[in-house]
Amino acid sequence: MIIKILGSGCTNCKKLEENTRKAVEELGLDATIVKVADFKDILSYGVMKTPALVVDEKVKVMGRVVSSEEIKKYL
Repeated sequence: MIIKILGSGCTNCKKLEENTRKAVEELGLDATIVKVADFKDILSYGVMKTPALVVDEKVKVMGRVVSSEEIKKYL
C-alpha cells in the first residue's frame, strides 16, 4: 500500500502525516508513506486545497486534517 500526503509542509500537512503514521502503526499495515510537495504533482491528482490524503493513487481526503481513527477507515 502506498499512501501519499499532498501538501507544502504546512502545520496541517504535518499533522495529517502524523495522524496517518499513527493509523498505519495501530493497524499494523505494511505501507509506504510518501510526502508530495511539488505543486504540479499535487495538481495532477485534481487537488486544489491541501492537505490531501491519497491511498493507492485515489484521493480520499482533501482540504482538511482528519483524525487517525478516520484515516483507518480509508486504509
